[in-house]
Amino acid sequence: MSTAAQPPADHGPHKAHEAPPDAPHEALPFTEVQSGAEFTELRRSYRSFAFPLTIAFVLWYLLYVLLSNYAGGFMGTKVVGNVNVAFVFGLAQFVTTFLIAWWYSRHAAAKLDPKAEAIRARLENDAPRGEGDA
Repeated sequence: MSTAAQPPADHGPHKAHEAPPDAPHEALPFTEVQSGAEFTELRRSYRSFAFPLTIAFVLWYLLYVLLSNYAGGFMGTKVVGNVNVAFVFGLAQFVTTFLIAWWYSRHAAAKLDPKAEAIRARLENDAPRGEGDA
């Protein structure tokens, strides 16, 4: 007879943050938060900014690509000296990218971060403290 400890019983595949299937069914705090109105508003604020802006940028980029491929005469039109429309559109792609990044950081700081911080603080305050917590 072996004195080695037996490995714990395998309860099947489950994620590390989930309780085993035979554990009592109590909602985890983050599951409650995720289904709550506060988190729904945070997600709505993010999506209402990010999705339309992403769609607009992709359309702007596709316009640039399509004009480059199918409107060579227009894109080759000189604007100033040797600078043509294609070059201006290409630079505008970079400018647009940086403007969107700047705009999103301002949006996140003003609208998303305070809501996320409030949710995080509430979760941390509601969480039970372990033995090592002070």
